[in-house]
Amino acid sequence: MSKKIQLKNVRLSFPSIFNKSVFDGKEGKYEATFLLSKEDVKTKKRIDELIQEVLREAKIKVNADKICVKDGDDVEYDGYADNWSIKASSKLRPTVVNKDKSAIIEDDEIIYAGCYVNAIIDFWVQNNSYGKRVNANLYGIQFVKDGEPFGKNDIDVVDEFEDIDDEL
Repeated sequence: MSKKIQLKNVRLSFPSIFNKSVFDGKEGKYEATFLLSKEDVKTKKRIDELIQEVLREAKIKVNADKICVKDGDDVEYDGYADNWSIKASSKLRPTVVNKDKSAIIEDDEIIYAGCYVNAIIDFWVQNNSYGKRVNANLYGIQFVKDGEPFGKNDIDVVDEFEDIDDEL
């Protein structure tokens, strides 16, 4: 049975999909977080089944706080309430395509935090000196539609300036 799942019409958050993430000056992986509505019970059930399957195969138990699926109500990020957040990453750049499956590059400025996408991920168990976790691999992202951008700072300061007379 395939461990891959396609998340449909989810919001994209914290995307590092054209360039690897950087944290504390260290290069990380390509990564993104996907917000799945809590109303999508069918997809969440399938995600839970896949996670249990990889845990059974690995023959280990993992604490809930070490699984890549989190309750969005537990964080105070814009847009996370009433959603499940799923973080996925990859050492290789994921496939990023438009609605018609044509390739998207960063300069196209189509993909951004807050847009809606389809994503292909799978789950795997980490069991090494860094700990026991359930992580998600990121394979591809398809743009679906625009959404309200996250973290957009729309403070209009134009009216705070004075008109400047050319005679200065």
